[in-house]
Formats: sequence, structure tokens, C-alpha cells
Amino acid sequence: MPLPKLVVPDYECKLPVSGTKVTYRPFLVKEEKLLYLAMESQNEKEMIRAVKQILKACTNVPNVEKLATFEIEYLFLKIRSKAVGEVSEFKVTCQDDGETQVDVQLNLDEIEVNVPKDHKKIVKLTDTVKVQMRYPSLDAFIDTNMKEDPDIEDVFELAADCIEKVYDGDETYEAFTKKEAKDFLGEMNSEQFQSIQKFFDTMPKLRHEFVVTNPKTKVDNTIILEGLAAFFA
Repeated sequence: MPLPKLVVPDYECKLPVSGTKVTYRPFLVKEEKLLYLAMESQNEKEMIRAVKQILKACTNVPNVEKLATFEIEYLFLKIRSKAVGEVSEFKVTCQDDGETQVDVQLNLDEIEVNVPKDHKKIVKLTDTVKVQMRYPSLDAFIDTNMKEDPDIEDVFELAADCIEKVYDGDETYEAFTKKEAKDFLGEMNSEQFQSIQKFFDTMPKLRHEFVVTNPKTKVDNTIILEGLAAFFA
């Protein structure tokens, strides 16, 4: 006689920026095991692979690979908070002496995605030409940023992948190849290409800022937790 199935509650959230509604559940012990093994490996790619597997198992998102980096971070944090509790304990190092560690508690449900005021998805190149960008997938973003010294070709690859549409006056271009996108990037002047790079530099990200007081020196320290790895604690 088979053992009974345990009921796992479902929750809903709205992804930041895109506004997509997602149904999710807490991760189970078998999925938590994947996460712990990845954390023990200290390998960022293993951690990312584990997070993606958990999102595929615990959400109704049809294609996790297409989620923006910050949406993956946000959704994973929601799943984690329901699985192990909304309050998470961290140890942070005080910056004023670089050694004193302080225990802090954070309510994971209060952590949000920060969208810089100067971030724009539509980049103006000239009076008539504009580019609409899409957010890179986690795989594309990590492949570029995990390299010790990404070269200009790596930057071109990422930027070309993220050009969604090009507007020239009343004309809209969206059926173009990656080679055509790279050629288009290559024809920009330095200022125009920097405006494309600014899109990546100002992308939304999971970010939480708070102040702790060093118990030894009594100095207030501003602590910033940013990105996926900071919330693996």
C-alpha cells in the first residue's frame, strides 16, 4: 500500500519589472539537498544550476532559462522564504575594522529588486535611431561575467543577444540575425556603445541595504547584500 502524499501549499507572486504572475511552492527536502550540495562545492555554476532546477520544479514558469537574472534571484528568494522561514540569519563583517562579525536577522519578504532611476530599456542612439533591449538570460549573463577577463568579443556577444528591436523613425526592425546585430554594434561610435553598456551597468538587481553597529568600535557600518550569492547564507 503506497504511503500518503503530503500536501504542499502554493503561493503567488508578481515578478518585478515584467509584472508576470507566478505560482510557486516551497522547495522540498530532495530539492534542498541539491542546494546544499551546490553550496558545499563553492562553485558558482553549480549553485546556479541548483537554483534553476529548483525553479523548474517549484514554479509554473514554462521556460526558466528566459527569465532575467534579477527575476530568478527574486523568485528563488520567495521560494526559499516559504521553505525555511521568512527570517534568515546572516553573519556580516564590519567594514570599519574588517574583522568583527555581527549576527543579523533579515525578513526575506522585505527584500526587493532595486531599479536604478537612470535605467532604460530603450536606448537613444541618434535623433531618429533607438534600440530596445531585452534582459539577458542567467546563462548568458553568467557566461560573460564569470570570465576573469571578458574581452570586447564577449561584450559584443552579450549585447547582440539582447538587442530586441531597432527603431529608425517610423521603421521597426526585429527580424535580424545575431551577426547583423553585431555588425550594427560595430558601426556605433564610442558614445553610442557606452549608452548600450549603461543598460547592463544599471540593470535591476536584488539588493538590500542596512546598518549594523560594530560592538567593539561602536561605529555604524552600512552593509549591502546584492545578487544571488549574498542570499545563499
